[in-house]
Amino acid sequence: MDQSLLVQTYHLVSKDFELPENSEDFSEEKAIGILAKAISQLMDRNLERLLQICYRIDLPEHRLKQILHESEPDRVALDLAQALWDRQKQKVEIRRRYSGI
Repeated sequence: MDQSLLVQTYHLVSKDFELPENSEDFSEEKAIGILAKAISQLMDRNLERLLQICYRIDLPEHRLKQILHESEPDRVALDLAQALWDRQKQKVEIRRRYSGI
């Protein structure tokens, strides 16, 4: 994956989840793992805030419901992290396409 796409996507996700700065051995898998931990904490402590973030990021409602109702309990945070990551990555790609970068 394009490293700048990875960094821009992580930056977008970080704004909502207050994630740590990325390191030099950074990968998409690591980013999703970090995001999954933050999501898991929000699921335990502040589900309402997590749902607001999903809405603000514009994760399709049917996708959110599918993850919450169909994912294995120990995979919900990871599946949600993957879906939110993919949505933010899509936004970065769209911005690039229409900004001429």
